[in-house]
Amino acid sequence: MTVLRTVNTADLTESDRTRIRTMLDDAFDGRFDDHDWDHALGGLHILISVDATLIAHGAVVQRQFLHRNRSLRCGYVEAVAVHRAHRRRGFASAVMTEAERIIDHGYALGALSASSVARDLYLARGWQPWLGGTAVLAPAGVTGTPADDGSTLIRQVPGRLLDQTAPMICDWRDGDVW
Repeated sequence: MTVLRTVNTADLTESDRTRIRTMLDDAFDGRFDDHDWDHALGGLHILISVDATLIAHGAVVQRQFLHRNRSLRCGYVEAVAVHRAHRRRGFASAVMTEAERIIDHGYALGALSASSVARDLYLARGWQPWLGGTAVLAPAGVTGTPADDGSTLIRQVPGRLLDQTAPMICDWRDGDVW
């Protein structure tokens, strides 16, 4: 039986956390580090299990972005992965459908940093490359992040259009800022 559930980080059991982290480490071929794990915590986790085995995960965490002198509450998508034995069966799409529902009903916009492998999935779902350039509000002030310009995708929430010619500035965090 396939089960999709959405769980707040605070409601994850220690077993849940261990199973999620183990699945993510495997799905990302060992390139999922402690910063990546920390970035996925503190929000909502979308978990898909088949016959009680965790096979897919994604998280939506709240971040604050600056855009045209306004602070925007952003639903940031993190740690989307499907166990290698279950890929290409629609599980990533199911995770993203729930993530998009959460974003559309709780945030001013959605954002994520897409790997080259997953980029087409997000673009096919209507996520858009951010054209206005990216930056981070770092401890030393606003700092451009041109290396992230091509991988940063956004989801505009219905009824709220953003100026794609202006930079998007994310909040600071350790590890990858986008």
